[in-house]
Amino acid sequence: MEFFGSYTALATPWTGDGSRIDYQALKDLVDWQIESGTDGLIAAGTTGESATMTHPEQEELIARVVGFAAGRRPVLAGAGSNNTAESTTLARVAASAGADALLVITPYYNRPTQEGLYRHFAAIAEVSPLPIMIYNVPSRTGVNLLPETVGRIHRDFPQVNLIKEASGDVHQIDLLLRTIPGVRVFSGDDSLTFPTLALGGAGVVSVIANLVPRENSLMVAAALAGDFAAAREWHRRLGPLTRACFLETNPGPVKAALRMMGKCSGRLRLPLVEPGPECEEAVRAALREIGLPG
Repeated sequence: MEFFGSYTALATPWTGDGSRIDYQALKDLVDWQIESGTDGLIAAGTTGESATMTHPEQEELIARVVGFAAGRRPVLAGAGSNNTAESTTLARVAASAGADALLVITPYYNRPTQEGLYRHFAAIAEVSPLPIMIYNVPSRTGVNLLPETVGRIHRDFPQVNLIKEASGDVHQIDLLLRTIPGVRVFSGDDSLTFPTLALGGAGVVSVIANLVPRENSLMVAAALAGDFAAAREWHRRLGPLTRACFLETNPGPVKAALRMMGKCSGRLRLPLVEPGPECEEAVRAALREIGLPG
């Protein structure tokens, strides 16, 4: 299976009290995403609040998204943890649930060395036949997975052939693309999707695609086709929404926007809370600017 394009890091709709996943809202969201042209779906990623899910919830969520997608789009399943043994368990669970690939964040809080990061991903690759997308997000984890370590992991475990790069460092993105041709680089930061594609990236794992799946897919498709003028225009048009969706901790703003659009309750699980009034107003204004209900 080829992986490229605009992949939506699905937000998880909760019931009004946050006690359960709202599977009807999730099904509607998946159907709308696919009908709108998104290229792939991320289930139980960090935007999906996987850190506040129980293992049974995470397993059912992945299986449900796989079922809702019904082969129409690839589904990548979150299998990340700061506990390597737990990640290997989640990797097995995701494979048994029918996921097409894994999304595995670098361990957070522990701050492992590059050798520790190598061994972490090696342990997961040893138990899973699925393609693995590494998620490198130093601002959340406190550690930066260096390109040379990515290259070492890929050489020893070729199925680790994707990376969601959210270091915010364009030089590092370029280094990944120039030095590890067997690894497809996806932007992990909506504001850097266009620069990543211009450097040769394969796509984006996007937060704002929860709200604008069609527009985000058109931007990525234009860039992949070499039409950077059209992609640049989409990048600029989507810029205010991107900025608004990261005024507070993700996924607070994007879930507020989904609530405004009537897609879900907007509920978050503690310790995350609903965004404040200024953020809400900025999100509402950005939605209206792009022609969406807000």
